[in-house]
Amino acid sequence: MTFVQLIECRTSRLDEMNRLMDDWVAQTKGKRTATHALVGKDRSDASHIVEVVEFPSYEEAMRNSKLPETDRIFQEMVALCDESPTFTDLDVVRDERLAEGTVRRFFAALQTSGELPPLNDLLDEDIHSHDPVNPQDTIGLDNARSEFRMWRGGFGFTFTLEDVLTQGDRACARWTWNATHHGDFLGIPPTGRQVTMTGLTLFRLTDDGKIAEMWWQHDQLGLMQQLGALDELER
Repeated sequence: MTFVQLIECRTSRLDEMNRLMDDWVAQTKGKRTATHALVGKDRSDASHIVEVVEFPSYEEAMRNSKLPETDRIFQEMVALCDESPTFTDLDVVRDERLAEGTVRRFFAALQTSGELPPLNDLLDEDIHSHDPVNPQDTIGLDNARSEFRMWRGGFGFTFTLEDVLTQGDRACARWTWNATHHGDFLGIPPTGRQVTMTGLTLFRLTDDGKIAEMWWQHDQLGLMQQLGALDELER
């Protein structure tokens, strides 16, 4: 179970504390077990500092605390504080990664059977889609839907999301696309072939959680080869 430690302190020496944390990161490289650390400053009280440190488990957090570098840095941190820091140990019982959820729902919507969903709950009205298969960017929700319908008209397909990584307003998905060519696609008549393609999509999200921009990278040449579109060129 994911474990989070909440550390609160009061200090007027935040710059020195940041340098101390940089030293700790450098000294424990390859040994520390924390997966994410975030430091915040209270807007109503600049001396009130809150640090949130995430670990894969409580056991990993305890292993991290026993590092000699951790104990030394803690003593130096206490010296920078106006009063003793307080610690709150938390077992994570709910973890909502909102950007990741949006990306997963987007790919699920693309492969849904029947009519393409409207997607207006997922995509910004002014969505920009950058895809190397198109000579120009696709701009606007209606145009994006038309592009998705082109793919759906040519193939019945599913996405397997291998990885979804998020940071700030960005998310990146690594995917595998498996499809049956059952309709016209870029002038290629249906072949009935089973095809597959791998790729990456980078997303930028708006403040309200909708997808504002997409950058697609995929093995278009490999797809054309599987469809037999390059056979004449190779003769």
